[in-house]
Amino acid sequence: MLSRSFFDRHPEDFFDFYRERMLAPDALPSKAHTALAKLEQMGKLTAVITQNIDGLHQKAGSQTVYELHGSTLRNYCMDCHAFYPLEFIQNSRGVPRCPVCQGIVKPDVVLYEEGLDDGTITAAVTALAESDLVIVGGTSLTVYPAAGLIGYRGGKLAVINKTATPADRMADLCLHQSVGEALTEALSSL
Repeated sequence: MLSRSFFDRHPEDFFDFYRERMLAPDALPSKAHTALAKLEQMGKLTAVITQNIDGLHQKAGSQTVYELHGSTLRNYCMDCHAFYPLEFIQNSRGVPRCPVCQGIVKPDVVLYEEGLDDGTITAAVTALAESDLVIVGGTSLTVYPAAGLIGYRGGKLAVINKTATPADRMADLCLHQSVGEALTEALSSL
């Protein structure tokens, strides 16, 4: 249901599913989101690279966030490219249409069968290459191409995940625990 071909063939079904299952405007940032924002405010973190589409990093206060898979908070007309907020999709019925040109308003998220945004990938790779330390947290590292980005890191690698990942063996530090707990602990020692 989250593929581009399904979106194109069955837009009404796509939007029914999308509104019901993908939108969470009342969700709050976790301890991990908050800790990352705090590290950025302290000058210890230069960027967050995320596959999440919920905007919670920004809600927590992070400023430099590379959203590899886009965001549910942004939507655009496929014809005239006008942008619309989350509420536009939330409050629409059926297939949301642009009030300017009547084109379909598509969420600015990367669906299956779509490529990632070149500008976002380039910025993320640059941030990784210039890093002293890359913290990979809360991911199984099985979704590509995002999982392959750690190969561009310039410095050390820390992996924080409750379960083992394919990157554990190459990590300089590997913690099998909650990202929020690990980062909160780390912050208390700074």
